[in-house]
Amino acid sequence: MSDEKDEKTAVPELAVVVPVHNEADNVASLIGEIRAALDGVFDYEIVYVDDCSDDETPATLSEIGAECDRLRVLRHKKRAGQSAAISTGIRGAHAPIIATLDGDGQNDPADIPALVEKLRRSVHPERLLVAGHRAKRRDTVIKRASSRIANGVRRNLLGDGTPDTGCGLKVFSREAFLAMPGFDHMHRFLPALMLRHGGRVTSVEVNHRHRAAGKTKYGVFDRLWVGITDILGVMWLQRRSINAEFEETDPGE
Repeated sequence: MSDEKDEKTAVPELAVVVPVHNEADNVASLIGEIRAALDGVFDYEIVYVDDCSDDETPATLSEIGAECDRLRVLRHKKRAGQSAAISTGIRGAHAPIIATLDGDGQNDPADIPALVEKLRRSVHPERLLVAGHRAKRRDTVIKRASSRIANGVRRNLLGDGTPDTGCGLKVFSREAFLAMPGFDHMHRFLPALMLRHGGRVTSVEVNHRHRAAGKTKYGVFDRLWVGITDILGVMWLQRRSINAEFEETDPGE
């Protein structure tokens, strides 16, 4: 077989999963930034999940996909939400390492290599979640305040030790994600779910940018009031975790 065919059939080492709904004005620039950050660094694929957009997002993705063979596009027939879109992208990915990005362009793709290297250098990379921490948020005062309150409530109740679970930039193994229970809004609780699975979580400061185009899909109170029921559900899962420490014994002893 030719080298060209081998390259096309090789499994990439990294998948960048990007959920979007009506982000037509941000698609081209973000994909360009992902390629600039990762070309020559990793063998990667870009998996965009279009959550039933009704603007020019599908057409823009199709146009870019025609000239970018690293881009794969999955589309929901009905709108299902961000968690479902992330899950669709991860399940559809070929790579064993996943990096998630918000589709609004506020996460900086240039931060991905550092988070991936953090994962790869760990003793058990399949059991580590590397979470981005937006230490310098580029949001409105009200949005920053609501997020800070929600993060504080979640951190105290779930004990996940993560300062910024709402950051869309996270790196983890596909294997670990597929072992987690799936539910709506689960993307907000990936650190707690990783810990429940017997894994570890570490946070790395990342760049955060102003939204260049489009409108946010969340209201001010979504981060707290809508999430209370979800927090109680995750607490229920934590209490019923069946993970236990063990050691292998030598049958000859």
